[in-house]
Amino acid sequence: MRARELAVRYPTVTPATGVLEAARLLAEHDLPGLIVVDGEERPKAVLPGAQLLGYVIPRYVQDDPALARVYDEIHDDELCDQLAGRTVADLLAEHRTPLPAVDAEATAIEIASVMARTGSPIAAVSGDPRRTDAPVIGVVTVAHLLTRLLPSA
Repeated sequence: MRARELAVRYPTVTPATGVLEAARLLAEHDLPGLIVVDGEERPKAVLPGAQLLGYVIPRYVQDDPALARVYDEIHDDELCDQLAGRTVADLLAEHRTPLPAVDAEATAIEIASVMARTGSPIAAVSGDPRRTDAPVIGVVTVAHLLTRLLPSA
């Protein structure tokens, strides 16, 4: 099974996309992360959902989860207010994960090794069988890949 056969259409964002818009996209479509593409649809980065949460939750709460009990629903809105006006590029400037991209001819094991190495729940699939920086034709998620790799019950 090749990457081009496993790839599914998937929402993408650009560096100029607002962080709140990206967060809504993740939530509304129940996505594990987003592929960041440039104006020509070439993959540039991955924004995992957990990383996005890291920008919403203050560092001191991440360092001491017991402090999270102090927050109630009124404060939830305030946490997201700090993201207003910020873009995906702002978040990527602070922390960029390696780009998990494969070419269209990659095998399932090749895709799995890229995901494992980068710690990403998704891998971008480029349309060119020789380049990973070609326009994205789809994405392979861990869940979809595991359904192909695991033996039937």
